[in-house]
Amino acid sequence: MKWIEVKIKTTTEAVEAVANILYEVGVGGVVIEDPNDPIFKEKDAGDWDYLDESLLDNSYEGAIVKGYLPESEDLIDIIELIKQNVEKIPQYNLDKGLGEVTTTEVYEEDWANAWKKYYKPKKIGEKIVVKPSWESYEAAEGEIVLELDPGMAFGTGTHETTMMCVQNLEKYVRPESTVFDIGCGSGILSIAAAKLGAKKVIGVDLDEVAVQVSRKNVLDNGVEHIVDIRKGNLMEVIEGKADVVVANIIADVIIALALEINQFIKYDGIFIASGIILDKVDEVSTALKENGLDIVEIAKMGEWAAVVSSLKGDIKNE
Repeated sequence: MKWIEVKIKTTTEAVEAVANILYEVGVGGVVIEDPNDPIFKEKDAGDWDYLDESLLDNSYEGAIVKGYLPESEDLIDIIELIKQNVEKIPQYNLDKGLGEVTTTEVYEEDWANAWKKYYKPKKIGEKIVVKPSWESYEAAEGEIVLELDPGMAFGTGTHETTMMCVQNLEKYVRPESTVFDIGCGSGILSIAAAKLGAKKVIGVDLDEVAVQVSRKNVLDNGVEHIVDIRKGNLMEVIEGKADVVVANIIADVIIALALEINQFIKYDGIFIASGIILDKVDEVSTALKENGLDIVEIAKMGEWAAVVSSLKGDIKNE
């Protein structure tokens, strides 16, 4: 399958606006290269697990935002719409910078394999170690190793949002727990919950590639008797209630989920919500509280947060 990489040269202040433009036309995720980002600049070289400077476009001093679109009949119209919306950015009192929009063809096979040389075993929790399927690793005492091949699905385990989810699963999963994983991606959180002792795990995702990758990773980790991966929306493919629900998505989706999530969590159950930018933490917390969940804790890592809540409040749904 052929994908089109859309690259937009902009400024640090306009990064979020450009990313939103890409999301609005159907891009599932974006890549941001911004040497002027204060978080990036503050980090020591030793803080990065793997950073190949050749992957950065050092010829441009501003920020670069990339997104990927499948080849389609209306692709030209979509690219034109992106260009028009980038040109409108100054209307919002933001400096769009160069505002250059370029495209490059990327074949799925190349995209799926080129990054593998940078992906190494990494401990992402107190116990959980994520190991690429093509790497060897000798586990230390007490470590739990997850064999993972993300393929084209999001979720190598190294992102802050995933790490916070894993760390909270380590806290809250018990031997008799039922766990729902919303937006399972590569299946990493479903597999982690199973290996932490959950008796039943259901992972759901709307993306067919994610479902296929998750099912393969579940088999590779030998937890297929515990983990059931389903394609679809939580509200449509799952019945019953869980002791722990985990969602590593984005703030707006979590806010929407808050309206009905209490139907899927047992009383005193835990909802781990991650993928939340710091500016959205209060909005997410308010939505959860308005729907009967008490905030247990808020974890922060880099520019991201995870909000852990429990179904208490005035709602008892059992």
